[in-house]
Amino acid sequence: MLKLKMYIDGKWKESISKKTQDVINPATGEVIAKAASGNAEDARIAIETARKTFDSGIWSEMPNSERASFLFKIADKIEEISEELIRLETLDNGKTFRESGYDVSDAAECFRYYAGLITKMDGQTYSASETIQTIVIHEPVGVCGLIVPWNHPFLMCAWKIAPALAAGNTIVFKPSEMTPITATKLFEIIEEVGIPDGVANLVMGPGREVGNEISTNSLVDQISLIGGTNTGRQIMKAASENITNISLELGGKSPNIIFSDADFETAVDYALYGIYFGSGQVCSAGSRILVEESICQEFTEKFIERAKQIRVGTGDNPDSEMGPLVSHQHMESVLNYIEIGKEEGAHLACGGYRLEENGLDSGYFIAPTVFTHVTPEMRIVREEIFGPVAVIQSFKDEKEAIYLANHTKYGLAGSVFTNDSAKALRVIKKVRAGITYINTYHQGFVQAPWGGYKQSGIGRGLGTFGLQEFQETKQININLQVEPVGWFEN
Repeated sequence: MLKLKMYIDGKWKESISKKTQDVINPATGEVIAKAASGNAEDARIAIETARKTFDSGIWSEMPNSERASFLFKIADKIEEISEELIRLETLDNGKTFRESGYDVSDAAECFRYYAGLITKMDGQTYSASETIQTIVIHEPVGVCGLIVPWNHPFLMCAWKIAPALAAGNTIVFKPSEMTPITATKLFEIIEEVGIPDGVANLVMGPGREVGNEISTNSLVDQISLIGGTNTGRQIMKAASENITNISLELGGKSPNIIFSDADFETAVDYALYGIYFGSGQVCSAGSRILVEESICQEFTEKFIERAKQIRVGTGDNPDSEMGPLVSHQHMESVLNYIEIGKEEGAHLACGGYRLEENGLDSGYFIAPTVFTHVTPEMRIVREEIFGPVAVIQSFKDEKEAIYLANHTKYGLAGSVFTNDSAKALRVIKKVRAGITYINTYHQGFVQAPWGGYKQSGIGRGLGTFGLQEFQETKQININLQVEPVGWFEN
């Protein structure tokens, strides 16, 4: 059984309390690791270490090219041990080997991207007047508290750690207590490549203690969270005391709009991918499928037929197309939403139950689920379920499609399927979401910004925006004519 420790100031440590937490394989319900369970004092020590290290300049004042060399080494090492990381990610989270493979590969690309970006041209200059030259530069924020969820454990590590380190910050990183295994492996890589002690610190433990300390400690300069909207609210409240910088990538209830002139098979296929990839445990999942009236019945029948054919199984089975949910508690939450949907009068057209046959009885598996005959006010239509549950609604025309798409407190993602390019662009421009697609879904690239409107978050990660998230912008004015200003008479 794995024994996972925290990493603070270049040393692997147990929690001060000596407490541990079981890490469960969601495919079997078995304990696969014991992870150190830290508290506020563990987080405080890590934050103080990060503060002292940042102020020393050992990392923040290092030339960009030197910092980049460390990130390139991390990317190389990820690729070198990718098979081990894929196996551990599947063991820890339950996702299929194929999904874990994409995540590990994307994580390496993320480190390599930011290593390259930090060495490129930066800043601006202005000839503001005849006697003043103005320079704009970007500097590291300082100590960054990074908090990530359990649905893409390793990839989310990269999304936050790579740009934060590239910019010259020191970090205190908190993974989900449910999926800390691959985060620990990444910190082993950080240690191996020789990043100076105190630059990158790993603290595991519950959000109410570790996360709260990161959010309220005045030595933290930036809090960057990927998580649920309720967690985002708590972070905002806590950070307000010190006016700490925050960036939040939160929940979603994303619309997938399908017009009658779309390529039918393509639309069905991507709609399945949009909701059932990752067992629906994806913040940008296309959980609300909006279909034009004239094809809604045909589309629904085909979608349900295909959903029933999805091969659900353990992630290490090469035949599996969809794995389990991450925990027993989360499975119960999703099953509860399914009961709510039935009570609200929605028609359960497919799935809606726990899978227990063929050796799945010990894991947290739910059959791909479809609800029809839903209304916009139903909770299963309004609230993020974060599981393999799709709702299908019909619409009459563009106007109603746009209304239904935007009839939500979220605004993370959205898509349009149509062969009319003008209509596609016209509609997608009116969908109030930060990540949008035309005739595709779930396509994301490290070079492009990631984030949402409304209650889906604040700020943007990835791309150049992801680097700016961890930088402060400074204006420097240089007087080219050094003589008294003469504002006041002698």
